[in-house]
Amino acid sequence: MPALIAPSILSADLTRLGQQIQAAVDAGGDWVHIDVMDGHFVPNLTLGTAIVAAARAATDHFLDVHLMVNHPEPLLKAFARAGANLISVHVEATPHIHRALQQIHALGCQAGVALNPGTPAEAVFPVLHLADVVLVMSVNPGFAGQAFLPEVLPKVKRLRERLNTVNPQARLEIDGGINAQTLPAAQEAGADVFVAASAIFRHPQGIAYGIRALRQASHGG
Repeated sequence: MPALIAPSILSADLTRLGQQIQAAVDAGGDWVHIDVMDGHFVPNLTLGTAIVAAARAATDHFLDVHLMVNHPEPLLKAFARAGANLISVHVEATPHIHRALQQIHALGCQAGVALNPGTPAEAVFPVLHLADVVLVMSVNPGFAGQAFLPEVLPKVKRLRERLNTVNPQARLEIDGGINAQTLPAAQEAGADVFVAASAIFRHPQGIAYGIRALRQASHGG
């Protein structure tokens, strides 16, 4: 599958959110990635449904909403109504991951299952057939700008091999420390959607340069 670039607005200038999203889309960003953190599942408190709705008002582009929240089920309907196209929930965050993915589909959204760096690939094997996207964190989630953890790469490869058997149409997304230097190894391991925050929105030459650097670093992009 062709490589997709998903600019994460976690590093965007929220005072100019619409402009920043449009700049990322115009530069060739494939998805707009929105990180939602509850201050409990991860040590940070960030964007909510109002930001998703604002992003939806700013663009008709694909909105990739990543819920880093404990017990996400009560929130799913609100994020779907706000305009999410894809909602990803963490396998560590709910004891009812099957139900959560089924609920997301019932709301008319694509469903993603996410896992932290320390969580083995096998934790999501039981629900791979339900997932449109598997999201591997390549940093411990909570903050933008962290260094990529190369020890997740064997897990990415294992997930890609398993998906090729049980759900070959599913996307394999990676998030954390992705830049032009780390993307090639992640792609070689099997990832095909690359989330980047600082490498795009804080690129010293601007958003378009950041996306271009990532695109040039990928093959088949």
